[in-house]
Amino acid sequence: MSESTPELRRPHLSVVIPIYNERDNLHPLTAQTLKALAGQVPSFEILYVNDGSTDGSGPLLDQLARDHAEVQVLHFDRNYGQTSAFVAGFRRAAGELIATLDGDLQFDPHDIVKLLPLAARYDLVCGWRRDRHDTLVKRLSSRIANAVRNAVVHDAVHDTGCSLKVFHRRVVERIPLFEGMHRFFPALALMHGLTVTEVPVGHYPRAHGQSKYGIGNRLFKGLYDLMAVRWMQSRRLRYAYKEPDHDHH
Repeated sequence: MSESTPELRRPHLSVVIPIYNERDNLHPLTAQTLKALAGQVPSFEILYVNDGSTDGSGPLLDQLARDHAEVQVLHFDRNYGQTSAFVAGFRRAAGELIATLDGDLQFDPHDIVKLLPLAARYDLVCGWRRDRHDTLVKRLSSRIANAVRNAVVHDAVHDTGCSLKVFHRRVVERIPLFEGMHRFFPALALMHGLTVTEVPVGHYPRAHGQSKYGIGNRLFKGLYDLMAVRWMQSRRLRYAYKEPDHDHH
């Protein structure tokens, strides 16, 4: 088998991006991500997960995959939600490092490069939208959710809802993922003895389309998921081995 066969060419970085009805954002998002990563990482792939889009995003994603060798696309048969899209992307991703990003152009893909150096020291590097450009309702609900989450699970992360993150492969292989759990990646990683840090990143107003993931029943769903994470923390298996006693033979 020659060195150039695809099986042996593992990219250094996989960028996983869930897409649900983001047609107008796909060309600029792809162009920005390619430009941001070219020459900054040894090799990379962009893995779009089409979460049942109905606005023509699917055919456009296929066209982008034909135009750019780095782009791959997975298509769900219907809308399953953001956690499912992330998990499908994680399972398909070939990189040792995995970055996640939203498809709404509210993040600058150049910020991925800002997070990468910290991946040398931490298992999970989280973006932190210190200056958010969202609606007041969205900002307030996130602030409440973050405060409640911190009080319950003590993950000490300011902005767990920020989709811009860089994971080592071992993180996504180790943490249990259920519906809604993408909001608790830091808490779940810490629970499994992994290291977590956060870095301030840019956040920009949405240029096209509507916010799809989130706002409706975010608070109640979030509280329900939070109780699940708290339960997992309280039921975590803990044990240690006794050192052998060298005095007796």
